[in-house]
Amino acid sequence: MAATRRDQILDTAARMFAERGFHGVSVVELGAACGISGPALYKHFPSKDAMLAEMLVAISEELLSVGRARSAGAADPADALRALVAWHVDFALHHQPLIVVQDRDWTNLPDEARERVRSLQRRYVDLWADRLREVHTDLTPKRARAMAHATFGLINSTPHSARLPEPEMAPMLERMAVGALGLG
Repeated sequence: MAATRRDQILDTAARMFAERGFHGVSVVELGAACGISGPALYKHFPSKDAMLAEMLVAISEELLSVGRARSAGAADPADALRALVAWHVDFALHHQPLIVVQDRDWTNLPDEARERVRSLQRRYVDLWADRLREVHTDLTPKRARAMAHATFGLINSTPHSARLPEPEMAPMLERMAVGALGLG
């Protein structure tokens, strides 16, 4: 299925923001990279801030939605965690610019979008933490969330560490994350 023009603009913006930072990319440069004039971007988005907000809210919604579906479709909590790991590795390998933008340009999000992303991310962490507590019944909620965050850190390091071809990198990351979660 072909991506919409908005999706194409968001993909281009994510790559450019990851390379040069949100403030390092002008609307004119972004428009040129998309094959349109800078002001023509305003037909699709009210502002550059709105682009940033939409890209980070949308990916947070997708992480949670797909994560819930993968978890619900698993046979047991350990399989749910393996499915969550596989999903997050796939996401990290295919959306590296969004990871960089999230890390670097978080403070540039409008307040409402920042709160929406925070809320979605908390629910995503809690999804992982709940499965972890079902597998490791001695874990406190705080420790389970810390394990989830540490695992995200491992997986989300891919923009800086993905030096292997994806067919090698994905299974390596999955093995490491599964091990870090105590699933052996």
